[in-house]
Amino acid sequence: MKVMLEGGLMRLVTFRRGPDLRPGALVDDRILDLRAAFAHHEREAGRDASEGSVRARYGASVLEFIERAEVARPIAEELLAQAGRLPEEIFLPLASAELVAPIPRPTSMRDGYAFRQHVESARRNRGLPMIPEFDLFPVFYFTNHQAVVGPGPLPVGPLHRERLDFELEAAIVVGRMGKNLRASEADAYIFGYMIMNDWSARAVQMEEMKLSLGPAKGKDFATGLGPVLVTCDELADRRIPGPRGDRYDLVMTASVNGRQLSSGNLRDMHWTFAELLERISDGVTVFPGDVIGSGTVGTGCLLELNGSKITDNQWLQPGDHVSLSIERLGTLENTIVAAD
Repeated sequence: MKVMLEGGLMRLVTFRRGPDLRPGALVDDRILDLRAAFAHHEREAGRDASEGSVRARYGASVLEFIERAEVARPIAEELLAQAGRLPEEIFLPLASAELVAPIPRPTSMRDGYAFRQHVESARRNRGLPMIPEFDLFPVFYFTNHQAVVGPGPLPVGPLHRERLDFELEAAIVVGRMGKNLRASEADAYIFGYMIMNDWSARAVQMEEMKLSLGPAKGKDFATGLGPVLVTCDELADRRIPGPRGDRYDLVMTASVNGRQLSSGNLRDMHWTFAELLERISDGVTVFPGDVIGSGTVGTGCLLELNGSKITDNQWLQPGDHVSLSIERLGTLENTIVAAD
């Protein structure tokens, strides 16, 4: 995974070092330990480089980095620009690092329903016409921000293993506090983009949504994020500006056990992230670290693929390896593990 260093471009990760989760920035095939890098910068500047002082100024996690971005980001960009002259001990090899979700505990997490193809196909497969309200406003729901997972094994209990499904999505992370945003200005409030896997227990979800409330229990056990949070400026050459907000020309794919099942493009969002932010922030404050998903891209889940007869009643089983990829955002890989 490569990173360009000019122009403030940045790919952020969270990695595990013993019991500690630490923020990092990718530099080619290495991770720059941002806590250690900020401490080095403070020492070089003749300031207090103690852990408490560095944390207060720059944060000790990716979330705290975003909250302090006005101060922390310019210094991080300066450090990345001089990466070749920094002490080797503040780097670690990417290949040997254990990555978790870039923001393991977001301040909140919402998921949209922004791809028309997915909505049309899912309704058609159930014998339902396209719902006209889809074109009136972007809809979303809150999901469990305390059940975020990154790459690696995904333990799933018996209740959620019945018709277990993946959902191929992108997500944004809010970078600035805002309220009553307009779509024309809302892209400026986005810090960056990452992959989202909205894991879904379809048997539970279908039953609970008969009560016209949800999804809740069908979604609450896990949402995958990562493995990298990419700042918006790194995607500038793929940006498609428009009066209703930016779109990005980024190919999206999903594979199960090495077989590609899903293919789409982030540019095909009917509702932009800016429009989602306009709807979400109407009368409500959004905060740095809030995560907002796009909803499933067309063909991006087994529920849709089975209904369209692309797959034959296929659902995820223990041992299955699920791989979601989005251009520039990397690949999020998980293996299903049966949990009691």
